[in-house]
Amino acid sequence: MSLAAPFEPAQMAPPTPSLADLAHIPGDDGSFLVGHTLRMLADPKGEAERLCERYGPVFRTRIFGQRNITLLGPDANEFVLFDRKKLFSSAGGWNLLLDKLFPRGLMLLDFDEHRLHRKALSVAFKSEPLRAYFSGLNVGIAAEMANWAKAPGELKVYPAMKALTLDLAASAFFGRDLGADRERLKLAFVDMVAAAVSVIRSPLPGTKMARGVRGRRFMVEFLTREVATRRECAGTDLFSELCRASTDEGRLLTPAEIVDHMSFLMMAAHDTLTSSLTAFVWLLTDNPDWAQRLRAEIATLGVPRGAALPYEKLDDMPLTDMAFKETLRIIPPVPSIPRRTVADTQFGGFSIPAGARVSMSSLHTHHMPDVWPEPERFDPLRFTEDNVRARHKFAYVPYGGGAHMCLGLHFAQMQAKCFAFHFLRAVETQAQPGYKPDWNYWPIPKPRDGLRLDVRPVN
Repeated sequence: MSLAAPFEPAQMAPPTPSLADLAHIPGDDGSFLVGHTLRMLADPKGEAERLCERYGPVFRTRIFGQRNITLLGPDANEFVLFDRKKLFSSAGGWNLLLDKLFPRGLMLLDFDEHRLHRKALSVAFKSEPLRAYFSGLNVGIAAEMANWAKAPGELKVYPAMKALTLDLAASAFFGRDLGADRERLKLAFVDMVAAAVSVIRSPLPGTKMARGVRGRRFMVEFLTREVATRRECAGTDLFSELCRASTDEGRLLTPAEIVDHMSFLMMAAHDTLTSSLTAFVWLLTDNPDWAQRLRAEIATLGVPRGAALPYEKLDDMPLTDMAFKETLRIIPPVPSIPRRTVADTQFGGFSIPAGARVSMSSLHTHHMPDVWPEPERFDPLRFTEDNVRARHKFAYVPYGGGAHMCLGLHFAQMQAKCFAFHFLRAVETQAQPGYKPDWNYWPIPKPRDGLRLDVRPVN
């Protein structure tokens, strides 16, 4: 399989606008050579707030050598994500980071092609497949939380969570034991993700990109040879579901399409879930009253100690659901969403030419005080039905929106509730006095020190 960039029809790849084409948009090119890149990587929320205060909610920057137009606020989110006129290419936005490692994934497809593939993939996220995945998640999470309880003391939560979610992905996505290939597959995947956000974009010897391309090659070889076998079996794992998925025309997805979608779905599910569950643990640790409220909710489920969480009980955890949503508001797993315009358009009184790189910021929107009073405060009751109805529909966008709304959002919510059930029943967490983790928000948030917490069994 080729490692080339994703397919982009000519009409979806207009020339990049010049500085003269963008000069009417307020902003600047930032520092010599690096532009705004270093400041945005170090503090994306603070930098966006500073630029917004200086230039307004529409401004121009230069990041990774590319000029970019940022549109801020719920109306901007709706304009970009809902995309009524099909003006914004997701592939054109994301390919700078993902084209060498995750080409032709769902996020790197646009418009009619994206719709056809999304519909084919959606069969893997319907109720019955989710129920099948849930069984394996229950077992894996319960076992890991028991391990946490058996080894009280300081735990670096993020690395532990990363190992757990990688195992959960292997279980839900592949089902059966992969033998020796399991560890090779996990290592290949880790190398691919690391390479996707590396500074050096060519696969030079010894670089992250070289390891990522090598991992991609193994992933392609392994998944391709598995496709025929999975099509003949009755497996309920996600990979088997995709191998049997078909398009509207009734044709099965090709092995190449299956490989691209599997690689992308693993990346999208694993790293974002690691970030979100780590943030969930921290915010419950920092707000022990809410941890106790969720424990009380779990107790009302009537599930015996040591038993799995029944799938039918997921809807009986509304407070847990609201607490996880509030976690994704405070620390959204994808802080910024890039696009590229395929035609001239306008927003906020400014003309935006075709070919422009455009981004909107969920991180900024989720902390706007006029939308979210006391935005730094953890308050799951922001997500009662009445409060949700009273807000702009695009004020909360942790899963994106519109045609590219995250296909696996119900899968993620299911895993979060299952994790909360076993985590809160098994252990308590506590931080050292005065401790606050320093979050690195880009490209996917994680605590710089791994989130060091004291863990002990629940009494």
